[in-house]
Formats: sequence, structure tokens, C-alpha cells
Amino acid sequence: MTALLNLSSVSVAIGSAALLDGISLRVDRGQIVGLVGESGSGKSLTAMAAMGLLPLIGGRITGGTVRFDGQDMGAMTESQRRALRGRRIGFVTQNPMTALDPVQRIGEQVDVVSRLHLGLPQPAARARTLELLTQLRIPDAASVAEAWPHQLSGGMKQRIVIAMALAGEPDLIIADEPTTALDVTVQAQIIQILGALVRDRGLALLLITHDMGVVAQVCDRVAVLYAGRLAEEGPVDGIFAAPTHPYTAALIGCIPQEGMAKGSLRGIPGSVPSALAMPSGCRFHPRCTRASDLCRSAVPLPERYGQGIVACHHAGVPA
Repeated sequence: MTALLNLSSVSVAIGSAALLDGISLRVDRGQIVGLVGESGSGKSLTAMAAMGLLPLIGGRITGGTVRFDGQDMGAMTESQRRALRGRRIGFVTQNPMTALDPVQRIGEQVDVVSRLHLGLPQPAARARTLELLTQLRIPDAASVAEAWPHQLSGGMKQRIVIAMALAGEPDLIIADEPTTALDVTVQAQIIQILGALVRDRGLALLLITHDMGVVAQVCDRVAVLYAGRLAEEGPVDGIFAAPTHPYTAALIGCIPQEGMAKGSLRGIPGSVPSALAMPSGCRFHPRCTRASDLCRSAVPLPERYGQGIVACHHAGVPA
């Protein structure tokens, strides 16, 4: 089966800084794939590469390919990539507060997507907007469509951003930290809505997050990034039951559990290295409990391990 989105050994640089190194990732129709890692791991940069937006930040792909529905996006013109964005690829940003135009009413901002990408006349576009707002569990959709962004809560704004992503009837949604700015209750509602959309509409969803708990709730597969490299990728159930890479195990260990004793929640010592000062060998080795001389000198290559892929010299060795 052809992947809807397929990144194959993708490397990305901005100026002289190499920020992504050989990232491979696929997302199939009807599937939710989580892309996780700490801040600075390269999650948002991977999303920009997938959407062909790297030139906006002075970035470029230095190796590998990005294919959407079998087509090489690197071989497309900018106008062809622009036609995909909004129509076949929808994007949900991490900050709904800044994603909306403050001087346009809500309905107008959702209408324009279906007018531009589906060619709908204004009355049909507004009818579609109201249908989407209702599907996203927004009460009194007609009144909300006439509201200004500043009149809505953060959770309501995020639903509007999701409606805009859906208005072009995309095949793939890329959601970049879609719940970061929201409180816990609203986070759960947004994640539930995104999961239901994928199941009901047969969409594909690439969910970028630093929250392994969210991944456990809704994702089918998960890819773990660390310092611009893929650490581990595989089915969610298998990875949570038996994480192979020590970084994955450390991230899972950071999830609060019911009944935990006070003070027992673990963290990961240290921080993600700067792109300008990457350690040799495995980039995680300065923070790793399993690190050996081999880890400090040789780059671990991604290899098949069980139902997934892992890049670790000591894959599966207990911490």
C-alpha cells in the first residue's frame, strides 16, 4: 500500500546548521501517527518539510525525499505545492490565539478555504462552514460564525482552526502541538475530536506533540525524534509495553501514573543539544544510562527491531 505521506531519509539544513538527519516516516490513510520528542528535537521542522514550507524559514532539504500520495514534492513547482496545502493537506497550528485574523469574523475565515480550494459560491461555503462548526461540537454555530476571534475562548478558537483545516476536504491533517495552549479538560476534548475525525472520515493525521500521554490515547503508531534524528518508530501498543530505545523509555517514564507516590515522577537529566554543538556518535549518549564507548564514537543506524525501527547500539538492553 502506498503511504499517503512518506518521508524517506530526509535531511534538512538552515544555513550551515544541519537540523534533521535522515528522518524516515510514513502516514497511511485512516491512521494517526504521533511525532514526539522534547523541544528542539525537530518535530515542527519535520512538519514544515512535509508541507514544503522550508523556504519560508530559509531551510532546504539536503537529502532524501518527501512524497505525498506517491508524488515527489521536491519535484513540484511552488504553485503545485501551494495547491496541495489547504486542499489535500490541512494544517492545525499550535497557537490558536495567533492563527486567526483579528479583524475578520470567524465565518469569513472558514468560508474562504472552501471558496478557494473547492470553488464553492459564498452561500454554499457558509453552509459548509456551519456544518463543520456543528460537527466540531460548537453550540449555536451561526452566532459563532458572526463573532470576532477575541470573543472566543482558547478552546473554541482551536476548534475554528480545525474547521479551517477541514474546510478544503483534505486527505491529511498535520497538527502541530494542537493542545499546548489549552487547559487539560479542553485538551482532552480536542484530542477526542481529532481522533473521531480520522475514524469517521478516513483521514490521515500526523499529530506532533511532546505529550506521550496524548500519543497513548489516540495514535496507532509513534515516531520518536531526538536532536534531529529518529530514535524509534513503531506501533503504539508495542512501544508503550516494551520501549526499545532508552530515550523512548525515558519519555514514557515521565508520564504521571495514577497512584504514584509523591516525588516519584522521573525526569530526564540534561537537555537536547544545540544544533551547532551536537555530540559525536549517538546524540543521546550524554544523557543515556546505557551509553558505552561505542555510543560515544559511532552513529547508530535505524534498523528493524520487532514491529518497528530503532537506532540504538544496545537496543532492548534493560536500562
